[in-house]
Amino acid sequence: MSDLLYSEEEEALRSAVRDLLSDHCDATAVLARVETAEPHDRELWKALADGMGLAGLLVPEELGGQGATHREAAVVLEELGRAVAPVPYLTSAVVATETLLACAGEPARELLGALASGRTVGVLAVPLPHAPGDARFVVREEAGALSGRVGAVADAAVADVFLVPTADGLFAVDAAQDGVTVEPAVSLDLTRPLAAVTFDGARARALAPDAAQAVARGLRAGAGLLASEQLGIAEWCLTETVRYVKERHQFNRPVGSFQALKHRLARLWLEVVNTRAAARNAADALATGSGESGLAAAVAQAYAAPVAVRAAEEALQLHGGIGMTWEHPVHLLLKRAKADSIAYGTAGRHREALADLVDIQAP
Repeated sequence: MSDLLYSEEEEALRSAVRDLLSDHCDATAVLARVETAEPHDRELWKALADGMGLAGLLVPEELGGQGATHREAAVVLEELGRAVAPVPYLTSAVVATETLLACAGEPARELLGALASGRTVGVLAVPLPHAPGDARFVVREEAGALSGRVGAVADAAVADVFLVPTADGLFAVDAAQDGVTVEPAVSLDLTRPLAAVTFDGARARALAPDAAQAVARGLRAGAGLLASEQLGIAEWCLTETVRYVKERHQFNRPVGSFQALKHRLARLWLEVVNTRAAARNAADALATGSGESGLAAAVAQAYAAPVAVRAAEEALQLHGGIGMTWEHPVHLLLKRAKADSIAYGTAGRHREALADLVDIQAP
């Protein structure tokens, strides 16, 4: 049985990432940035990628990466979730990277090296929500050129290269070339904005003949590690809410001393602890290449998604009037939690997948 506790190396990584985020990604800076036309923090991404090498955690060393595992990537995502960091880590360093790792050949290897450096951001051109196993090919390939429109692609605005699945295989398309148009869409989560991507005869490089298999691997890793981001959201909400109810006084006593609030926070603490177990199990299953990684990812999403939303809702309510203001960061975490809860399949969709995996049919 695997040890799901954090190792000393993982705790050291957490400390380093948290220190960096404290210096470069405080709540005030994030709130100010999401009100601009440039919500992504490119300087923070450079610090994470160039300064710490985190963009290449899942890329083998021989391709220019760190050769780490999904457990380390999960720790990074926990901290990015706590800070609601507006960087394309999940989309580029996890989903796009895992999709490329399923491809053989020199073009995929070159792209992996580019993504590992962080100087190139890769985005899988699938619309959200999109659960692992879903096969929706809306882009056509003809004579090495792609045509079609993909809506609601996360982090498309900062992509340097799109990984585009079609019925004829998986292709790479440079975002800056003629024939590629990115149109920002209205997004609930302003820290991970969506955009529609249109390909109109865009030149493409073939990566793999079977797009469905590569995309499924990328989305499975995304769903499994997204649970760690949701864990980070839930932990921040719980910690900050407990701190606040200890300080906020009513009737000459801390509001946290009222039994009703104690019960709500105690229940939330138990849910957060269970979420940590599910998220760590998913990260470990992906790291070890377990044949049950799909099962672990589905369990993690089925449990973590509603807990993150509930933690953010409780934080909003228990912060009272201050929680309802735009100046307080809790609304950022609530929106991220809501968006995450459907990004790679809803909790209900993952429960259906679990039923299929264990051969339990719906009545």
